[in-house]
Amino acid sequence: MTITGLTGAVVLGATIGTLGRLLVPGRPGMPLWLLMAAGVVAAFAGTGLAHVFGLGEGGWSPWETALQIGLAVVGVYLVAACWPKRTGPRP
Repeated sequence: MTITGLTGAVVLGATIGTLGRLLVPGRPGMPLWLLMAAGVVAAFAGTGLAHVFGLGEGGWSPWETALQIGLAVVGVYLVAACWPKRTGPRP
C-alpha cells in the first residue's frame, strides 16, 4: 500500500466513522482517534465483505458503501458501549 492509499484509507475511515456516529443514538463520549479507528476497520471490513459476496467489483459500489457504513454503526456502538464514561469536570 502506498502512502496515498494509506492517507485515503484514513480519510475514508474518518468519514465512514463519522457517518456511523451520526446514526448511533445517544452521545458516546469516545475520542476522535477511536472514532477514526472504528471507521477505518469498518471501511476495510466492508470492502472485504463486498468482494467476498461479489458486490464490489471495481470502482465505487453503493452496496460496498452501505456495508461500510453499517459496519461503522455497529463498530461505533460497540466501542461506545465498552469505552469508559468520563465523570467530573474536564480539565
